[in-house]
Amino acid sequence: MSIKDALRRAAEHEQDLVEVSPNATPPVCKIMDYGRYKYETTKKFQEARKKQKSSQVKEIKVRPKTDTHDLETKVKHIRKFIGNNDKVKVTLMFRGREITLTQQAKDLLAKVAEMTDEFAQVEQYPKFEGRTMTMILAPR
Repeated sequence: MSIKDALRRAAEHEQDLVEVSPNATPPVCKIMDYGRYKYETTKKFQEARKKQKSSQVKEIKVRPKTDTHDLETKVKHIRKFIGNNDKVKVTLMFRGREITLTQQAKDLLAKVAEMTDEFAQVEQYPKFEGRTMTMILAPR
């Protein structure tokens, strides 16, 4: 159909001529209410964004000589973060001569993994980067 005939038909129905797929040969147009079409597409977009699952990566910092009670407090924080469907990055920082305590640090991170075993799983096992050792926990 020619553009003039399509525009005339759209005017008769008091609607707009909207190009649906410009890349087709010939281009495909539709007679519709353009304002309503735009409104419905934005509503669909908003609905899709609402249903998206968002999660963040929270960070808990510990040291190689962190005591058990302090560790239990950190595990409570981890439980809260995991309860909100967030991932938790446990960062173990070394200062000065503490860098020699790598085995103690690995044991500490293993203990954290064991304490959080019922509600979290280890997504990334302890990895040594510079003066830090990191481990990532995800919800079960």
